Amino acid sequence: MQVNGVAHTFITAGDFAAARAFYGKLLPFLGMTIVADTYNTFYGVGGRTGFGIHAPSPENAGQKFNQGTVGLHHHCWRARSREDIDEAFAFLKAIGAHIVREPREDAYAPGYYSILFEDPDGVRLEINYVPGQGLLAPGRRIGGGYQDGTQNG
Repeated sequence: MQVNGVAHTFITAGDFAAARAFYGKLLPFLGMTIVADTYNTFYGVGGRTGFGIHAPSPENAGQKFNQGTVGLHHHCWRARSREDIDEAFAFLKAIGAHIVREPREDAYAPGYYSILFEDPDGVRLEINYVPGQGLLAPGRRIGGGYQDGTQNG
C-alpha cells in the first residue's frame, strides 16, 4: 500500500466562534471549499486534503493550545511556489493572524521556504514550499544536505 496524501486533519477549538471566524477566512484563501458549517463543526476540503475544527466539550471550552503536550505539534499546508508563501503572509497580516515567524528559508529540505503562524487558540500552523523533489531527491536528507554530510550540493 502507498498512501495518497492526507485525507483530513481535525482539531478541537477552545473558542469555537473565534476559530470558526479565523478558518472561515483562511480555508477559502487556501483554495479549500467549505463542506460543513454547523453549530459544532467547520470543515473545508481542497488540495487533496481536508481541514476541520470541532467545538470543545464544555469542560474544555476556553483552553489554549500547548505545543509541548502530547498530541498535535503543528499542521502544515504545502504551497506551489515561494510567491504563494509571500501572498499568504500578506493575507495573514491583513486578517490579524499572530505571525510566529515571517517567511524565510530553512534547512529542513533543499529550498524550504515557509511561514509559521497561530490560530486564535494558539494552534501552530505553517505553509511551506519545497521545490522539485525536496527530500525525495536521490541522497537528500532532512537538513537540506546530502547523506554524505555535504550541504546543498
